[in-house]
Amino acid sequence: MSNAARVTVDLEQMKQSGMAKIYPDRVKVSVGMATCGLATGAGKVYDALKRKIEETGSDIVLSSSGCLGFCEMEPLVCVQRPGKPKVVYSNLTVKQVDDFFEALVDGKDKEDWVLCRMDGDEIIVEDSCKALGEDAAAGRYTPYEQLPFFSKQLKIVLRNCGFIDPEDIEEYIARGGYSALKKVLTTMTPEQVIEEIKKSGLRGRGGAGFPTGLKWEFCRKASGDEKYIICNADEGDPGAYMDRSVLEGDPHSVIEGMLIGAYAIGAQEGVLYVRTEYPLAIERLKTAIEQATEYGFLGDCALKDGFSFTLSILEGAGAFVCGEETSLIASIEGKQPEPRPRPPFPAQSGLWGKPTNINNVETWANIPVIIARGADWYASIGTEKSKGTKVFSLVGAVRNTGLIEVPMGTSLRDIVYEIGGGIQKDKKLKAVQTGGPSGGCIPADKIDMSVDYERLAESGSIMGSGGMVVMDESNCMVDIAKFFTSFTCEESCGKCTSCRDGLDAALQILTKITDGEADESDLVLLEELSHAIKDASQCGLGTTAPNPILSTLQYFRDEYEAHVREKKCPATVCKALFQYRIDTDKCRACGKCKPKCPTQAIEGERKVAHTILIEKCTKCGMCFDVCPFDAVIKV
Repeated sequence: MSNAARVTVDLEQMKQSGMAKIYPDRVKVSVGMATCGLATGAGKVYDALKRKIEETGSDIVLSSSGCLGFCEMEPLVCVQRPGKPKVVYSNLTVKQVDDFFEALVDGKDKEDWVLCRMDGDEIIVEDSCKALGEDAAAGRYTPYEQLPFFSKQLKIVLRNCGFIDPEDIEEYIARGGYSALKKVLTTMTPEQVIEEIKKSGLRGRGGAGFPTGLKWEFCRKASGDEKYIICNADEGDPGAYMDRSVLEGDPHSVIEGMLIGAYAIGAQEGVLYVRTEYPLAIERLKTAIEQATEYGFLGDCALKDGFSFTLSILEGAGAFVCGEETSLIASIEGKQPEPRPRPPFPAQSGLWGKPTNINNVETWANIPVIIARGADWYASIGTEKSKGTKVFSLVGAVRNTGLIEVPMGTSLRDIVYEIGGGIQKDKKLKAVQTGGPSGGCIPADKIDMSVDYERLAESGSIMGSGGMVVMDESNCMVDIAKFFTSFTCEESCGKCTSCRDGLDAALQILTKITDGEADESDLVLLEELSHAIKDASQCGLGTTAPNPILSTLQYFRDEYEAHVREKKCPATVCKALFQYRIDTDKCRACGKCKPKCPTQAIEGERKVAHTILIEKCTKCGMCFDVCPFDAVIKV
C-alpha cells in the first residue's frame, strides 16, 4: 500500500476519532482558553472544574478551546449534552464553579448565567458558511433570545475558533481539516489551484488588499526552482488581535492554507513570522506543526509523492514596520528591518533573493474553505470588488467588544449598533477608526456606509488588517490624531526623511495644538505636511501614517479650530485646555475625593463643600473618577 493510500485511510479514521472527541456520548464541558479567556480567569475556572471532576469521579469530558469571539463575556464555558443544544455560559468565575458543577451533574442549566444556546449537534455556523464540504460541520447559529452579537456574523476564517481543541489535530480533521489539501494534491494542478483562488476574488487581508491569486501567479511564474512562502503574523496595530486569535484557536487552518499555497507556487519551505508578544499562539503553532509533521502533512507529504514542504517559526521583536513585507524579509534574514524599493517585488526576489510569497494569517486561513466550497461560493459573498468576509477586532466605546467576522459590505451601523450593541452609557457615537494606527476616522454621519476596500478608501480610511475602534463624544479627535501619530512616529524605521522627520514634525504641531500654543498657520502647515509625507514615503507605513490627521482635519476641523482659536478642547480631554472644578451645589462633602488627591489640591471639611486649588492641581483626574455625585466637572 502506498503512502497516499495509507494516509487516506488514516484520514478517514481520524475524522471519526475527532468527531468522537468533539461530540462524545457523555457530557462535555469546554472552556475558552485563548489569551482573552485566560486574562479573565479561564485557567482558574478550568483547574477548578478539573478538580471537581477528579474529586467526584465524574465521567464528564473537560476540554479547552480557542476564542469564541465574544471577549466582553469571557470566561466563556460551553456545555454539550448528547442530543441537546449546546449551552454557552458567560463570565463564569471560580466562585461559581461549585453551583455550576452541581447543576451540571443534575442535568440542569443555571439559566441566569447562560449567554446563548446553539443547535446541539455539529451545527455551529451559518449554512452558507458550511466550512469544508460534505464532511464538515454546518448549519447556523441558533441564538438564545436571538443574540445579535452572533446573528449578524458569518464565520469562515473563524469557523473553528471556540469550537475545537486547537491542540488536537484530529478535531480539526473531523471538521473537514486537510480535506482541501487532499483535494488539491490528488485532483488539481498548481495552475488550477491558482485559477480557483483568482476566481474567488480573495484579496490579501494584511492591509493592501492585493488579489491573492494574482500574487500567487507572479511567484509561480518567477524563474528559479527554490521558492519560499511566508505567513505574516506580525500583528502590531494597537487594539488588534485577529491573527492572534486564529493562531490560538485554529492553527491548522493556517498550516493547511500554506501547504496549499506551497503546492500552487512551488515552494519547499515556509516561515511563520510571529511577534514574540504572542507566546500562546507560538506554543500552539509549535504543537500544530509537530502534529502535522507526525501525521504526514508537513515534511514529505504522504498524500502525494514528491511533494515536500517544511515550516519553521521565527519570532519577531515587535517592530511595527515589519508588517511591511520587504522589512519582514529583511528581519528574517537577520538584517535591519527596513523597507526596500520595489521592483523587484518579493515574488521575483524575496527571501534570500529567491521568489517569495507573503500573505497574512487571515488570508491563509481562507484558502482551505475556498478550495473545499469552491470559488463561486466564496465570490457570492461580499461586494462586487470586495469578496468574502472580514475579521475585525471591535473595541472602544461599544458595549460588546470582541472578535467578529462579517461579509464585506456590511454597514458600520450593523457593526456598531447590532453586533456591538451600541455605545456604552448611551453616549453619542462620534467616529469609527478602521485600519489601525494608519487608518482614518470615519464620522458618525457616515454610519450607513458599507465596509469594504473601496468605500473605506473613498472615506479617507483603509481596511488595514482589521482593527476597528469606536469612539464616542468624550473623545477628542485632535488627541486621537496625536496618539496615532505618536505611535507611527515611534515605529518609523527612520529610512525615509519624509516619514522619519515628517511624522516628528507633525507630532510637534499636534502637541502645540493640544497644548493651546498653536495658531491658524499651524493647521495649514499640518495639512500640507501630511500630504507631503503621504506622497514621498517609500513604504506603506509612511504613505498611510497621515491618515488619522487628514481624516480628522477633514471631518472634525471645528475641533481643531476650537483648540487653536478658542484655546478650548470641546471634549475636555487635552489637559492644557481645561480645569477641574467642584460644583458646590452638587458636592455632598462626602470626603472621598480629598484623600485620593496626590498633591493635596482639594480643600474642605466634612459637611462643607470642597474646592480645588487650581495652582496645585495636576489634572490627574482621581477626584473626577471617585466622586459619586458627579460634582467634579471639567471646564
